[in-house]
Amino acid sequence: MHNYNRKLIYLIAILVIYVSCFVGFIFYSISNFAFTDFYKRLDLRRNIAAEKFLNINNALQSNQWSLDFIEDLNNQHEFLVEFDANENILNSHGFNHEIWSKINKKGISNFKVDNQFYSTKFFTKDKRNFIIGASAENYFYTHHLAYLRNLLIISLVLGILFILVVSVFMKRSFLKPILTMMKEVQQIGSENLDKRLDEVKYKGELKDLASTFNNMLTRLETSFETQKNFISNASHELNTPLTSIIGQADLALSKERSQAEYQRTLLKIIESAEHLEKKTKALLLLARTGFVSNSSSFGPIRIDQVIMDAELMVKAINDKFRIITDFDLLPDDSMRLKVSGNAILLQLALSNIISNACKYSSNRTAYIALGALDKKVFILIKDEGIGIPSEDLQHIYDPYFRASNTDGIDGYGIGLPLARNIIKLHEGSLKVTSIVGKGTTVEIELPTFLKF
Repeated sequence: MHNYNRKLIYLIAILVIYVSCFVGFIFYSISNFAFTDFYKRLDLRRNIAAEKFLNINNALQSNQWSLDFIEDLNNQHEFLVEFDANENILNSHGFNHEIWSKINKKGISNFKVDNQFYSTKFFTKDKRNFIIGASAENYFYTHHLAYLRNLLIISLVLGILFILVVSVFMKRSFLKPILTMMKEVQQIGSENLDKRLDEVKYKGELKDLASTFNNMLTRLETSFETQKNFISNASHELNTPLTSIIGQADLALSKERSQAEYQRTLLKIIESAEHLEKKTKALLLLARTGFVSNSSSFGPIRIDQVIMDAELMVKAINDKFRIITDFDLLPDDSMRLKVSGNAILLQLALSNIISNACKYSSNRTAYIALGALDKKVFILIKDEGIGIPSEDLQHIYDPYFRASNTDGIDGYGIGLPLARNIIKLHEGSLKVTSIVGKGTTVEIELPTFLKF
């Protein structure tokens, strides 16, 4: 936060310096123009004064038009100074001796003393040296330029105040939401990866950023939970068959046994090893879904085709399973059934859910409905099986967890956690509702590939 405040102060300082330089440039340009223009006007009056002083006989005749049509400047004076080779003043007319040191004795000079501007020029006549000049008060400099200076100072102060107000507004409207987002992000750690940024409070690009960050958190949560579940369950689930194998082998080797006993022991070891192999494959498959790259084989796919492929997979596993699919809710535009995803992973998730629906139903039947909304595709998978007890619903996504009423039915408790991880990777949602003795319904929603 201090870093943002420091950058804001730097920005304000740069803007203030820029505005100050801009105001100074304007004042300097207008002042310089005013001086140059006024000196030109003085030069004209100085030349007229030279004609008047040095050509007495022809002055009125040759310059009568100048004297008639050129108005006097404010506090205007003309003067003449005659001096010798040593620059000693011999005589003068209307001359202020205090400015003698400022005059160029060999050429033209323009200078200012207080509010009085001077223009002088060196002349020679009949081997006599003269300085002839004109002076006047620059009314624009003393009045208009002073007004301009005060106006620019006021404008500068108002400009700085405007910059400060805009900066405070920017901090509240732009930096504050960013700082708020940073605080929310800092509160998210490995212990609460389920927490998300509130997208409603942000607007524009910040809302898109919050949505992108939430999607990233979903992928991280999936990977983290998968890894955590893998570590916490691997030792427990793999230890039981390993212990059984080692125990049976030790028992068989503890003394001499008959060939039939060795065969029975080997058969038990093979059975435990097969059980271990199935659990290991299921566990590794679950772990793998947590590390699928977001860009790995993700593209537009038809969800109805994925469902049909999943049905074929389930029937290939058990030809006694029946699947009834309802396509009455399909949209007229088939493009609305496209989602962005990995067809193999989605097929795996759906086949697990469909297989469970058939397996836990007495009639071995699963009912599937597919439809589309404006921005989502929804899939309903329903059965009329044994259902899930309400106290077990909160644990159904734990790997290897099986409901208390599933005794006698084969399974490893891996299908539903696997399916949920895959649906999460596709930025979808999975919801399970169940009533004991009446069946279970799984609702899946996936975002469409095309935004309508």
